[in-house]
Amino acid sequence: MSRIERLRLPEDDPTFGGNKVFDLFKYSPAVKANGLVFIAGQVGILPDGTIPDSAEEQIRAAFTRLGAILKHEGLGFEDLVELVSYHVGVGEQLTTFREVKDEFITSDFPAWTILGVPSLARPNMVIEIKAVAAAR
Repeated sequence: MSRIERLRLPEDDPTFGGNKVFDLFKYSPAVKANGLVFIAGQVGILPDGTIPDSAEEQIRAAFTRLGAILKHEGLGFEDLVELVSYHVGVGEQLTTFREVKDEFITSDFPAWTILGVPSLARPNMVIEIKAVAAAR
């Protein structure tokens, strides 16, 4: 039995629409290894593939995507042990990020690292969140 398990999403997944992007770029949305679940960076893309104009909507979409992956692994936000957020324009959006984060992560707070970056995968993206959770 392998100690490493890679998450493969259902092709009708309502949040991601399947594995198309993961297959295209050859990565897994999450990998479980040695009692931890490593979740790939989640950006503020909506289920239809569009990117919202506002930072708040992008942040909310990224947390929704993170929550969907946690759910696929049988976990919740309370199982997070580490959160790393990447911000384009960190100064302009940190307060909003904290407010949205507090809606999703209400207790059992993970370690959190905040990084300002010059850009993300697409020019109009402003947020990416990667995380590690403890498997049950």
